[in-house]
Amino acid sequence: MTIDRIGFVGTGAITEAMVRGLLAEPAYAAEIHVSPRSAHIAEGLAAEFAAVTIARDNQDVVARSDMVFLAIRPQIAEEVVRELSFRNGQMVVSLVAATERQALLEWIGADVSLLQAIPLPFVAHRQGVTAVYPPDATVAALFDTLGTAVQCQSRKEYDLLAAASAVMSTYFGIMESVAGWLEKSGLERAKGQAYIAPLFAGLAQKASGAGAEPFSALSREFATRGGLNEQVLSDFDKKGGVAALTAALDGVLARIEGKG
Repeated sequence: MTIDRIGFVGTGAITEAMVRGLLAEPAYAAEIHVSPRSAHIAEGLAAEFAAVTIARDNQDVVARSDMVFLAIRPQIAEEVVRELSFRNGQMVVSLVAATERQALLEWIGADVSLLQAIPLPFVAHRQGVTAVYPPDATVAALFDTLGTAVQCQSRKEYDLLAAASAVMSTYFGIMESVAGWLEKSGLERAKGQAYIAPLFAGLAQKASGAGAEPFSALSREFATRGGLNEQVLSDFDKKGGVAALTAALDGVLARIEGKG
């Protein structure tokens, strides 16, 4: 299944990633319309893909599209969305972070089919996992093309996955901390990075796919009793690492739910 006309209000990094994923072979869309904002990204996509057209403005994106993605920063979302006129029945997918669905519907002011999604940069290579709320077969099929769609049955499920996605920078921060420690201890930076990145990639692969063991079982498997992995895990917990991560996730969830 493909969608003929897809539009993006906002042309930032996630829009670029989605467009690249959607137009990888076989292409998922016949036409993709992007707003002129972030001209260097819009112009680059239009030059690379014949299916991409730069719209005159955001309203032109909405008018030309069957499915419209709102890929704008939450700080300007209300201002941008209130200025647009949507068609009753039009499918709108909000990628706006930490924004209540009811608020979006109020700003839109039309009887649209509104969904929310959290695509990650890996959709560019059709390897992303994307939370979608509420469940919808059409939108899920699109994100399944870009990797895997996880359809959330409740707003709580969606908010929890949104909070979990906030650990990406921390993931790379841990890699940087280990690489920095290696460099400080005498190993060339390039060698440390060349070792750490595949190590983490291999661990992620071990935890993915059908038949993968629970994270707790994998942790026990890799923490040989009395071994080095067990020592690091124990120190991480005893010195507040687990508590700090849990507190950070609680804080992010509160922010997403409008309580923080």
